[in-house]
Amino acid sequence: MKSKISTLTFLFTFLLLFNTCEKDDGNSGNGGQQDNTPDTFSEYFGPEISRDFLGNVIDQNHNPIEGVIITIGNETAMTDSDGIFIIRNANINERFGYIKAEKAGYIHGSRSVVPSNGTNKVTIMLLEATAVGSVASGSSGTVTSNDGSSVSFDGDFIKEDGSVYSGTVDVIMHYLDPADDDMETQMPGMLYAENEDGEERMLQTLGMLAVELRGSSGEDLNLAEGATSEIKIPINASLISIAPPTIPLWYFDEDRGYWKEEGQATLQGNMYVGNVSHFSFWNLDAEFPAVNLCITLVNQENNPIANQRITLTHSNPDYLFSTSTGITNDVGEVCGLVPIDESLVLNVFSNVLCNDTSIHTETVGPFAIDSSITIIVSETPNIVEETVTGNFLTCDGEPVTNGYIKLSYDNLEVINEVTDGTFEISFYRCLESSDFTITAIDYTNSQSSNDVTYNFVSPLTEVGDILSCEDYAYSYIYFQVGNNAPQTLISEPPPSLDETLFKCLIYTDNNSLTAGYVRTTFATETRFVLGFSNFNGAGTYNSEDGTGSSPSVDLTVRNILNHLDYSDNNHYTHNFVGTAEIFTLGTEEGEVVEINFSGTLDVSYTFGIFDPPQLNEENVPISGYMHLIRDN
Repeated sequence: MKSKISTLTFLFTFLLLFNTCEKDDGNSGNGGQQDNTPDTFSEYFGPEISRDFLGNVIDQNHNPIEGVIITIGNETAMTDSDGIFIIRNANINERFGYIKAEKAGYIHGSRSVVPSNGTNKVTIMLLEATAVGSVASGSSGTVTSNDGSSVSFDGDFIKEDGSVYSGTVDVIMHYLDPADDDMETQMPGMLYAENEDGEERMLQTLGMLAVELRGSSGEDLNLAEGATSEIKIPINASLISIAPPTIPLWYFDEDRGYWKEEGQATLQGNMYVGNVSHFSFWNLDAEFPAVNLCITLVNQENNPIANQRITLTHSNPDYLFSTSTGITNDVGEVCGLVPIDESLVLNVFSNVLCNDTSIHTETVGPFAIDSSITIIVSETPNIVEETVTGNFLTCDGEPVTNGYIKLSYDNLEVINEVTDGTFEISFYRCLESSDFTITAIDYTNSQSSNDVTYNFVSPLTEVGDILSCEDYAYSYIYFQVGNNAPQTLISEPPPSLDETLFKCLIYTDNNSLTAGYVRTTFATETRFVLGFSNFNGAGTYNSEDGTGSSPSVDLTVRNILNHLDYSDNNHYTHNFVGTAEIFTLGTEEGEVVEINFSGTLDVSYTFGIFDPPQLNEENVPISGYMHLIRDN
């Protein structure tokens, strides 16, 4: 599969305990404050259900990680070259789902969610399993990281099977700072816990420390029974003033997917110091009783609003962190635990990039039991709701039933699953720019389209058919002019070469290139051609400022009816100003040429190509993508 990867991640954020989910009713009464603690903690999770998941796994540089093994219940999958995984019909619980992510070279990652009826979307950032230092079994030692965190050992270690380990122990450490924007995707599970009394709690963290121990052969190690280690976790300077003298310690149970209380740490200077008897992630947290809150965003027509950022701000100054964040899912919902009996200020943002001003604000709560609320959001003068629809097809023209669509607008990336060959993506956007890019991936067949650029036709943009294969046997061109619907020109096997001729790529000489679609029937010729002067290979060409290898890019479009008079300039589209990027350049017959282009043009009268026709309009936006099979 060809991969053009944005360094951005899905905008499906989990700060504190705010997760995409969906509730069936508003007052289930089985929330965070319980009249009776159940015999087993898992009784909080509710009955077993089946749900679908779409997620991505990234590294610390926000690049996708391929080949990560994903486990949800009894189902497994592996991430593709985009770091994406799809798992359907996974067996989880009504109020709790646990996703594991593992790959050699990284410490174990995970995410826990309150699942939705729709597709559950998650992002996991894996941390590299790079040793900070090492100690020897049988003797005490301390390993200190550059951030000041440290672990001290007494020298007793065991293997996973419980047998005694002797030799060098590599110590892998990562400090997770709650002031870091990436902490929410780096931490395991979610901030959901079982306290020492067996009660469910939400947590608010002052910091975490991940520790994994490896033997000389790469085997997982841990502390021997009865051994302890002292850990020191630094506190961000901005949080020292609110840090309590002592704070509970919690470890992440990798088998169960939630945090468990064990011991406490004491503040010494800018460090919390505590003793632990085993290693995974350790967490410094205050605990709070909580209830589950589901928020649904709708517009004034009561249609759900997806992919919007919601924040809840706690008015109580005793809370260590005042704001939790979530992103609405495909049915406009976001859910999670919130503190019981607290009034919360809710803000809605169009996305994180427009500005820092919310498009809707209101106070909600307090909530004493599990609740669901609906928030109506109106458009603002500078922000509009967009919906993009289309069809995603295989190379054979069949609907893709196990794939996904990536839509990129400015620095926002939205990923939606495709299960029946159709897709619909909705979100609010700023009016600062009007173009967006779509890439479609067939997850089952490991095939994809290329990045294709379109212009919004507000409020509904129909992009038509998108083909999933780069090795598509025929040539095709997607393009959109002005506010007209996007169109596709496809070369299919002609019934007779005497009736139809399709030319895909013609070199005129070594310094110029003509690429495009020329189709001739008995009485009609359709021409859509990009021309490059001073051409000397693949690259980006700009006709506006002369940058790149070619100072000139010309676009010719015409549809001539009932005659083949090539000299009839009244049927030309001319004066193209913009850029074109050739990112695949086959040099032999049958090889592929791929070109992405966008800009403006002055349009003279044309038949057929544009609907409705354009007549003497200047600076009309145009964008498109060519996938051409060389025929010479």
